Amino acid sequence: MRQDDDPGLPVKLHPVSNGEFVPPPPTRLEREATRRARAEAAHVADRIGMDRRRFLRSSMAAALTFSTLSACSREEAENDRPGRPPGGSYDTPPEASTEPDAAREALGGEELVFDVQTHFLDYSADAPNLGAIFPQANCGEEDPRRCFSIDKYLDLIFNQSDTDAMVISALPFAGSPLNPGVMHKAVELADRLCGSHRTLMQGEAHPSTGPIGSVLDNMAELRRDLPIGAWKVYTHSGGPGWFLDDSDPAAPQVGQRLIDEVRALGPAIIAVHKGFSGVGQFPAYADPVDVGPAAAANPDVDFVVYHSGYDTVGSGGGTVEGPYDPSMDLGVNRLITSVRKAGVQPGGNVYAELGSTWRAVMGDPTQAAHVLGKLLVAFGEDNVVWGTDSIWYGSPQDQIQAFRAFQISPELQDRHGYPALTAEVKAKILGLSSARLYGLDPTPDPCRIPRDQIEQARLASFDSNATFGPRTRRELLAFARAELAQFATFT
Repeated sequence: MRQDDDPGLPVKLHPVSNGEFVPPPPTRLEREATRRARAEAAHVADRIGMDRRRFLRSSMAAALTFSTLSACSREEAENDRPGRPPGGSYDTPPEASTEPDAAREALGGEELVFDVQTHFLDYSADAPNLGAIFPQANCGEEDPRRCFSIDKYLDLIFNQSDTDAMVISALPFAGSPLNPGVMHKAVELADRLCGSHRTLMQGEAHPSTGPIGSVLDNMAELRRDLPIGAWKVYTHSGGPGWFLDDSDPAAPQVGQRLIDEVRALGPAIIAVHKGFSGVGQFPAYADPVDVGPAAAANPDVDFVVYHSGYDTVGSGGGTVEGPYDPSMDLGVNRLITSVRKAGVQPGGNVYAELGSTWRAVMGDPTQAAHVLGKLLVAFGEDNVVWGTDSIWYGSPQDQIQAFRAFQISPELQDRHGYPALTAEVKAKILGLSSARLYGLDPTPDPCRIPRDQIEQARLASFDSNATFGPRTRRELLAFARAELAQFATFT
């Protein structure tokens, strides 16, 4: 449905999935914060003489949403745990909700933003009738196929967010509509638009889908023909499940052979999906238990752990992230336990990535504080890296703004040894650490779109606040069925 009349809040707290988990219902906190922010947005827009639809696309409305979320979080904490404040908050002054300059000061930044996990589907030519099944088809174009175009993807990432560089992530099925040729086309288009090399692509590696020799030969062919920036693997989808360290004798013993091939071909970077196992074919293999042993045995290979092991599946129907507890074999704790048992130290060759994880917890400041805090303690400020899993969540601007404004409470810092989220730490997470890992020049790109122009583009866009992933269990199942049926035509 077109969103011209009501674009929604610019901070997207409503349920939506990246296609790998059932979107959980909104929490009481998210519902109340959304209700209050929407009501207050109408009053503020009227008070400052601004069209409500335009206000809702502005950074002022984002600041209003963050301040409302923090206020609701404080109230909830006081009701549930009197005298105990929430574990995190969003640092947005009141004037940021009504003054553009104040909003820009609170939520803006000139640091490098390097998103190492982005996705899109290109059905513009390959499947002319499939687009109607996916929420992304509701992007407002008369022809739904255009909603899945490379142009739409680049517009949402580069023109409607502060993202400066990105990695196009491979999907868990060989020969999918996001095949290497489509990714390369997106890289070339981005380079032509700006003349700089700020878009990288991953090489697909599916070692359990067939004879391992053929899989390795295909990797060598990809490396020879395409500008591969890293290798992407899904240990729980696209074929029989397997582990990086070959620790399960009943599973295909392909982990070490894959790692050896990555080392030989280069670049020696493996991005591995760990967590979000709700709709995987072999969910047990999405457990990051194998990451630590594989990293310890291969110190010259870097492992970027997508989602950091976070999961929406757990006891009681969902994982609630708290302080690290080795006895709690859930969510992010699993990854931390794996690397600690293997002796991998902070600053080593394991990188915790935040795609979908940050989006899942940013509506709960206490959970968000625990996730960021314990990852920083376990991996170090140089080894926690930025990703958003967009464009399933639409433009990643709200995730970027949320991270810039977020702070871990002094209480949790004292109690658990979490570091403060200084500007320097945030700059490393948002881009500098990934730039070092991928060999990207971190200096400002001369072709960078000025931040104020990005704000103007969002004000003029009707889909700046939209999301494109499945929003309900029914949509997720339709997404999965259509995905599998379509991918079957490419394999």
